[in-house]
Amino acid sequence: MKRIGQVSAAVLCMLAGAGLHALATQKPAPGGYIVEHDLSVAREEPGTHNGGGTTIGYSFFKDVPNLRLVFRKRALKPGSGIGPHEQKEDEIYYVLSGTGTMTLDGKTVDITPGTAVLTRTGSSHSLKQTGSEDLVILINYEVEPK
Repeated sequence: MKRIGQVSAAVLCMLAGAGLHALATQKPAPGGYIVEHDLSVAREEPGTHNGGGTTIGYSFFKDVPNLRLVFRKRALKPGSGIGPHEQKEDEIYYVLSGTGTMTLDGKTVDITPGTAVLTRTGSSHSLKQTGSEDLVILINYEVEPK
């Protein structure tokens, strides 16, 4: 009887292990969605990369597990900026409103609504808000999933 109990326990452990393995290797079900709004993710932050001034950062979907995509909006208040830094991955900036200047590998360009900028790995850039209204941008890049 003791032997049957040991065998049963071993079989249960094997089945549990197989079940956990199946869960770990199983692809997630297709579909699904998450909706987030500006008001729920908005945070006042200093200009990133020591850019100075005040910005409002919107880090959408930052708590979603296994998401490679970073999708942010940032409103740079007058006089604020994103300090110079070297890019570690491809990154896209898109200007929704306002004006600014962006320095890309030492060359300064004006950015206005409708401007899209791709910064490649190894490049350097910074961004400065100009004008009287907030510079509002979208930022998109990939990371290793958490």
